[in-house]
Amino acid sequence: MKKLINIIIAGVCLLPTMWSCAGFLEETNPNAMTTSIFGSTPEELNMGLTAVYSTFKEKNLLAIVQESNRDDMTIIGVAKALPTNNEYYYKTFNSATSIVSDKWSRLYKGIFRANQVIENYYKLYPEELELDLAGEEVIIEDENDTHRFIIAQARFFRGLFHFYLHSSFNNGSVIIFDFIPENETDFYQYLQDESVVREFFLKEFEFAKANLPVEWIGADQGRVTSGAAAALIGKSYLYSGEYDKAAEYLKDVIDNYGYTLTENINDNFSEYGEFNSESILEISYSNTFNQEFNGGDDAQTANDLPQAYSFIGGFGGHQPSLWLTMAYKDDPMDPTDNRNYYEDESGIMVLRPYSLRASYSIALVDDIVPYYQTYPFEQNQPFRNQRTSYFRKHTRWETHTSEIENGLIRSGLNVRVIRLADVYLMYAEAMIKGGKDDAGIAEALKFINKVRYRSALELIGPSASSEYASSQHNEVTYNAQSLMEHLMYIERPLELSIEGHAIRTIDLRRWGITKQRFEELSTREYHVGTFTGVDASGKTINKWGSVLFNGASDNNAVNKNEFGISAVNYVNSLHDYWPLPNAETISNPNFN
Repeated sequence: MKKLINIIIAGVCLLPTMWSCAGFLEETNPNAMTTSIFGSTPEELNMGLTAVYSTFKEKNLLAIVQESNRDDMTIIGVAKALPTNNEYYYKTFNSATSIVSDKWSRLYKGIFRANQVIENYYKLYPEELELDLAGEEVIIEDENDTHRFIIAQARFFRGLFHFYLHSSFNNGSVIIFDFIPENETDFYQYLQDESVVREFFLKEFEFAKANLPVEWIGADQGRVTSGAAAALIGKSYLYSGEYDKAAEYLKDVIDNYGYTLTENINDNFSEYGEFNSESILEISYSNTFNQEFNGGDDAQTANDLPQAYSFIGGFGGHQPSLWLTMAYKDDPMDPTDNRNYYEDESGIMVLRPYSLRASYSIALVDDIVPYYQTYPFEQNQPFRNQRTSYFRKHTRWETHTSEIENGLIRSGLNVRVIRLADVYLMYAEAMIKGGKDDAGIAEALKFINKVRYRSALELIGPSASSEYASSQHNEVTYNAQSLMEHLMYIERPLELSIEGHAIRTIDLRRWGITKQRFEELSTREYHVGTFTGVDASGKTINKWGSVLFNGASDNNAVNKNEFGISAVNYVNSLHDYWPLPNAETISNPNFN
């Protein structure tokens, strides 16, 4: 899907002088494309699908930056002088906040475009409409006739966008649009109960699961699949606390679609690893097309997340929170695993300072892995003014010396929305039923340790019952509650930080711990110290306040903490979900 299809509809009217005015008004312009004509062939339906995929890539639909500011993943600006105007970090957003209406409008725009494809599809294949409404199987006699995939993709996205609305707005009570509005009154729909919305999008996902292929090849690589639909069903059941159903679908994804963890965790964040064996749902970006559009335009095909996260060519203003930085630094490695060693200048094998997962997720000043082709401390501007870490996710540190190209911050790096590691960890949670069932501990440990082993981390639980018995384990005996706490505060945030659709925001909310999380984090204290390094030329470089430590210090070090104002401002009824957009509540009389 890297190739963008641009459809230009131009009406060209040539009016010979012998035509009468009345005759002209009665003629149908053969060159004008209308909604009643467009979509009358499979090729045109696929063009309509391109518009749906295009909506999926618009940055304010996932709103990754704003969502990560809402949760406990990021700290804004410089820790010694935090800005006071970030509504998401300080939890002062309301129904008039711009992202509220932006996210809402983009999701319904995607639904509208999907509905256009669906309506035109059933005009073209009317014999299938009654069968689909009845839930009966449609038999395609010619296996080479792939037109059925068109309706499956459109309904997948109609379900996905309703799912995102349900998990983002108004406690899940939103409008269902399963038709194309024909007049102004049609837009004024009633809010539906969250259970009705959930029933609707689950039906769409089930349809997509039954009718989409397991994989696409060639130029179609990147289109949605039946495995993605199954993963979304499992995720939805987990979000609603239906653990048995969640486990059923998540295990189906694990066993029956050919997904495998990548050998290197960085394959999930790099350009080299796009559409890899672990990727289940991925947004494709390219900085090759539509370069005339600026970074904030929805028509651009590039990914502009490096603006927020990159420290070379970006603003770097959305940094890992202090607790997250320390959690990455303290994530224990397995010293018996050769992957945790590197060869120093004298040819001696030395243990890495930080785990592979930490190094590929965030940038630390004293890490030994080069960033943007030099070591972190050799960069001129980063790691100053108490900036102690940066996100490496959503940046192209391997292939670029800066995120700026031709004066603009454009990236072709794809965004992974769902990957297998997320499914493994959701399945582990489902097996212990959210911390209430000890019977599933062995199965949960199995899949948590698969994720940890991939990054050469110390494994958890007893080694005697592990499939990686020779690896170092912490030998802790877990019950369901303590294992759930590990998932909540270590495994899911460290593995999946700033990924997907609001993963951390929704996790904290569904576990019922958002406010108490901010309150607890606000009591933690940290201090910073100076890092001294020697660059390739032998020059000594000092980075003041660039190294973060736990606890307060009495040795003239700078002490700091975070989330104090967030803890005070957060009100569950106001901030668990995005509110309904102010413009929508004013214009829609049926909202009251």
